[in-house]
Amino acid sequence: ADCNQLGFNLRSNIFQGGPLESQSLMKDSYTPDVIQKAIRDPKNWHGRRTDELGKWHQKNALNLNLQKALEDKYG
Repeated sequence: ADCNQLGFNLRSNIFQGGPLESQSLMKDSYTPDVIQKAIRDPKNWHGRRTDELGKWHQKNALNLNLQKALEDKYG
């Protein structure tokens, strides 16, 4: 019964998805001149934080290098 109800709702397009226009808290909070000054310089990146995916990629690269070194040493 639940599957039939869900199927009916999907066919009826009750779940229409998210809004077509997104809103930004930064654009709502600051004036346009602050947003224009906030463009990040790729050469000056020292203020950024590494997210979880970046940390995972760093650990994965270290693990792959370790595996390669162990295979080279011990065969």
